[in-house]
Amino acid sequence: MKALVLALLPALALAAPPPARTVTSLVVPMDPASESASVRMEGYMNDALGNFASFTVRKPEELFGMPEDTAAKASLDRARKGLSESVAAFDKKEYEEAEKKVRGTLKELESAAGAMRGCSPLCESLALYGALLHLRGDVEEAKLALMDLIALNPTFELNPKRFGRDYLALRVQVATSRTSQLRGGATVKSRPAGARVYLDGEMVGYTPTTLSTLPIGKHLLRLERPGFRQHGQLLEVTPDDVEVSAVLVPTPAYKAYDVQLDRVAGEVIRGASKASGVTAMGQSLGLDRAMVGTLKALEDGSELSLSYYDIKSGKRVGGRRVVLQGDEFGQLKNELERMVNQLVNTSGEEKVSRSSDPLDNRGGTEDWSAEDRGGKTKASEKKKKGDDPLDGVSGTEDW
Repeated sequence: MKALVLALLPALALAAPPPARTVTSLVVPMDPASESASVRMEGYMNDALGNFASFTVRKPEELFGMPEDTAAKASLDRARKGLSESVAAFDKKEYEEAEKKVRGTLKELESAAGAMRGCSPLCESLALYGALLHLRGDVEEAKLALMDLIALNPTFELNPKRFGRDYLALRVQVATSRTSQLRGGATVKSRPAGARVYLDGEMVGYTPTTLSTLPIGKHLLRLERPGFRQHGQLLEVTPDDVEVSAVLVPTPAYKAYDVQLDRVAGEVIRGASKASGVTAMGQSLGLDRAMVGTLKALEDGSELSLSYYDIKSGKRVGGRRVVLQGDEFGQLKNELERMVNQLVNTSGEEKVSRSSDPLDNRGGTEDWSAEDRGGKTKASEKKKKGDDPLDGVSGTEDW
């Protein structure tokens, strides 16, 4: 029996699947108008590459990093400590000390927005500050603190064991007041464009973007773009529209990548069969394959030149050039997915989907589009089963 097991081991080793190849998508914007769309396209194409079991996808944030704001993190740590001390003083009815502590906490939080992923501890600090103002009879200032709290999180609940009934009633009064129904807008820009915009912890788009019908008061704004340090700030929304413009700080890895872009873009546009610039870039990023594109803005859309490369040899495995008409109806993701699938499948890559679900990655229109999503067998390659003469016929052939 032991000899049999030993004899089977080499065969089992030979049957082991090959290691997954590391792959990514990179889109080079050729003008400022293309910066925002290029980041979204990279995301859509990486999602499509993730459908292939033979690939390990490395996203731009993994390749270039997206470090947090260390100064904001330090401010957040100090603010959490200050809030804890403020609450302890409040519970002991040491209101003067509590107010002093919570004022310092709120000042720290103004610099901590880049490190916050939700309204805590800002919401707790505003609730406590409002209660202290209310206790010393400054009702109008307490209302302003509650207005900021409601703008940040309309469903934030005040602790009835800590706060009195009068303060809880004031919160309801503020929430139902005419002032709380006022709305404002904000235009958010960044350099470079294409940063993901998070408002109060929720992603709301990419820069440049205009946010409308926002409740007046304070909001948490955070910007993230792969290859750049995260940026955050407290946004004060008023009935008059405001504008925010942030200059993002690149990481060393992104700076090194940026130096190579002119050469890489030229090879993609020319459709060079051998691309030494792409090879050098891919090797520096630890890639086996790369889907590299250039994006140029047009009057009525944008032009994408996309090439698929084997990094080791520098060979261009395939490529396409298309004019895209925008994304008004959410069609851009599907268009890019089709392009990725066509380039990968025609290159002879492994046609195996990650999922064993026969309906996974299928939208019900495969017979019309004849696309091969994530390595699924193309509709044109399907074999009829049984003797049914209508098997595999959709009814639209004559059309």
